[in-house]
Amino acid sequence: MSAAFNPIVETLSPPPVPSVFAWAKAYQGDLGPLIDLSQAVPGYAPHPQLLQWLGEAAQSADCAGYGPIEGDPALRDAYAEDIAALYEANVTRANIHITSGCNQAFMCALMAVAGAGDTIALTDPFYFNHESTLAMLGIRHELLQLDPENSFLPDMASVNDMLSRGIKALALVSPNNPTGTVYPAALLREIFDACRDAGVWLILDETYRDFLPSGQQPHDLLSPGNWEDNLVLLYSFSKSFCIPGHRLGAVTAGPNMIAQIAKVMDNMQICAPRAPQAAVAKAISALSEWRDENRLEIFRRTEALKEAFKALPGWSMDSLGAYFAFVRHPFESLASAEVAEKLAKQVGVLAIPGAYFGARHENYLRFAFANADVQTISKLPARLSKFSI
Repeated sequence: MSAAFNPIVETLSPPPVPSVFAWAKAYQGDLGPLIDLSQAVPGYAPHPQLLQWLGEAAQSADCAGYGPIEGDPALRDAYAEDIAALYEANVTRANIHITSGCNQAFMCALMAVAGAGDTIALTDPFYFNHESTLAMLGIRHELLQLDPENSFLPDMASVNDMLSRGIKALALVSPNNPTGTVYPAALLREIFDACRDAGVWLILDETYRDFLPSGQQPHDLLSPGNWEDNLVLLYSFSKSFCIPGHRLGAVTAGPNMIAQIAKVMDNMQICAPRAPQAAVAKAISALSEWRDENRLEIFRRTEALKEAFKALPGWSMDSLGAYFAFVRHPFESLASAEVAEKLAKQVGVLAIPGAYFGARHENYLRFAFANADVQTISKLPARLSKFSI
């Protein structure tokens, strides 16, 4: 008799991105090189100085050993200083926990506040790894439905209704994955105040915040003296520093939350990778101008994608921002996975099916444009105009 698997994990769908890459193998290259707009990765290399620091740290005997569970002090201090300057707030090392990527940051924060049988609210559409993490842990979820007519922004009536249902936390992503929508600071303030009044955690994933317009403060949630009792901010160093393979993320929260996350992290990984911690601790301040240049480059790619879809009748770009566009395709009778598969195989354009972000979104595809340069994006109208089903 065969041994059984955990039925919760066994019934989960396979990881989405590899399935999309598998479709690409059938593309014959007739229209030119593959245009990959699927995975959210930066389409440019890390700064040479950062690579040098990574190499030096990788050769260090110190970085070969365990580090503090909460993260190396140099990185926690550098990131706290960066956060304090961005938000004009009092943030210190005690508020920072370093993780192995932002997905791990989410899982650690989630396990700190909820257990099997509890309920967490996600938006609909949701980031698929958030939804699958809840499922694996036996944590229920409620969906806060977002309206494309309202730019996929939450409305407060729905938020307040959700908070009245006994949820443990509300998880948001801004700038959003998959829609790209940037939540206005005033809306985030209103949502946070409502969460605080209800005794509910607000978990805000800010992975893409560095790609907002220069000088724009994402929100003022760190201003009140008691923000630490209800707020958790999540971040990824992967996008800004172009190091997704080195897996480095961060949590900003109150010291009590950091202490709970340390318990989870000690059992999950003990500490985040040491070499990238050492390198990024130097890079945060030293490479600020380079990061600003990348912000501008991503903005150019945003504008290029906007122009590309203007030339495509039948395709509707319902939201755009930061790294993503959520685009309504013109093939309403077909499932989004079928459209995405044919798109990859016929014209060599990779996108993520909308239904991967929630069953209501079969009419959508997510285009992650940050990993394609302006010239490549400009080829989309010719490719998509040749696409038919």
